[in-house]
Amino acid sequence: MARNEKAKAKLEQVRGKTKETSARAVGNESKTGEGRMEKAKGDLRQAKEKAKDAFRD
Repeated sequence: MARNEKAKAKLEQVRGKTKETSARAVGNESKTGEGRMEKAKGDLRQAKEKAKDAFRD
């Protein structure tokens, strides 16, 4: 289960960064914000998984 959550976190980070970069290149501020939020969501998910791992050990 933890690997699945870590994979989701990484996918959200990559997807968000890609969306942010492509929207910035086109000049779409709305999509740029969406990309930033998606990346931040992935960052939070990753932090949660790292904290769970720290408590397991």
